[in-house]
Amino acid sequence: MAYSFSLDDVAFLRSGAGEAALSRCAELPLTERTRIADVATAKRVVGEHYAAVLETVLLRRKAVTKVDGSGNWLFTSDSLQQASASLVARHRARRLEGREVHDVTCSIGADLVELAKTASACTGSDLDEVRLEMARHNCADSGVELLRADALRPRPGNAVVVADPARRDSSGRRTWKPEDFAPPLDGLAAAYAGRDLVVKCAPGLPPEVVPWADEIELVSLDGQVREACLWAGTPATVKRRASVLRSDGTQWTITDEEPDEVPVAAVGEWIVDPDGAVVRAGLVRHYGARHGLWQLDERIAYLTGDRPPAGVRAFRVVEHGPYQEKSLRAMLRRHEIGRLEILVRGLDVDPDPLRRRMKLNGTEEASVVLTRIGRSPFAFLCRAEVIAPG
Repeated sequence: MAYSFSLDDVAFLRSGAGEAALSRCAELPLTERTRIADVATAKRVVGEHYAAVLETVLLRRKAVTKVDGSGNWLFTSDSLQQASASLVARHRARRLEGREVHDVTCSIGADLVELAKTASACTGSDLDEVRLEMARHNCADSGVELLRADALRPRPGNAVVVADPARRDSSGRRTWKPEDFAPPLDGLAAAYAGRDLVVKCAPGLPPEVVPWADEIELVSLDGQVREACLWAGTPATVKRRASVLRSDGTQWTITDEEPDEVPVAAVGEWIVDPDGAVVRAGLVRHYGARHGLWQLDERIAYLTGDRPPAGVRAFRVVEHGPYQEKSLRAMLRRHEIGRLEILVRGLDVDPDPLRRRMKLNGTEEASVVLTRIGRSPFAFLCRAEVIAPG
C-alpha cells in the first residue's frame, strides 16, 4: 500500500532539514534486497519522517521519465500515476496560449506548471490539502495563484477551466462512464455550462456519453495512447482530432476535417497499423487519404499501400493467404521463422498461445498480421521496418 502523506510530512519535506534528509537518502539503493538495511539507515538519519522521505525518493525516481525537472518535486503515488507526462501537458498548454486559465483539479501541479508557461494568468485549486501544499512547492517558481476550492463550485470570471478528474476503480473495464470520474464528468459539464472547458480523461471513454464536448482529442506519446481530452467552447476547433507526440520532439495532428475517401482493395506491398490515437479517434480513413493508402476491409483499422508514411513502423508483405493454424505453421516453416510478432484485428485470436502452438524453430524473425477481410480470416507474413524520411 502506498504511503499516505500528512501535512506535517509535507512541511518537513519542504524544510531545510527535509531537503538534507532527502539528499542523504537519495543515495540509498532502495531495492528489495537492501530494503531492511535502507529503512534502518533512513530511521537513523531522518527520524520520525523516514517513511515520507523514502517514499519521496522512490517517487522522484519514477517521475524522471514522466515529469520534466521533477528532481526536487513532491508527489503522492496516486498523483504521480495520474499526472500528465510533460510532453502531453505541454501540447495541451500550447492550445491555450495567451488565455487566462484555471486548473480546478491541479493536484501536485504537473499540468499547472506547463499551463503557466503559456497562459496570460494561471490559477490552480484543489480540495486535497496535502496535494495542494505539494503543488505550492512544485510550482513555487511558476507565478501561479493556488487556493483550496471545490471543482464543482465555479469562481466568477472568464478563465478557461481545465480539469483532470481522478479515475475511480473501473473493475477492469476498457471503457469508462462519466460517473467513473471524481468529480464526475457530467457534474463538471453542468457546473461550467457556457464556459470554455477542457477535461482530460481516459481514452476509453465513448464519445456518445459526453455530448457536451465540442471536440474530442485523442493523444498518444511514443505509440501509447495517453488520454482523451474533451474541449468545450471556443478552444474546440473540430469534432475529432488525433495528436501523435514523440519524445524526440516530433509531432503531428489529423482531424475529421480532412478528406476521408479511400478505396477498399487487395493488399499492397505494405500494411500500416495506424497509431492508436488515430484509431480511437475514428480517423483511420482520413489518415489513409492523407498518405495515399487504402483499406483491406472497411470495418478493420489496417491500411495498405505501396509506399508507407515516413517515420512509421510498417510491415512489408512477404506472403499471404487464408488463415488457418495449419497453413500458418507451414508458411512460417517455409520462411524458417523462429521469432514471431503477432498482430490481430477483427479475429478472436490470443497471440501468445498461438505463438506457442506454432512451435517455431527457425533462425529468421517476422511479423504476422491476422485479420478479417469480409467474413474470411487472412494471414499476412511480413517484415517490419521503420520507414526513413525522404
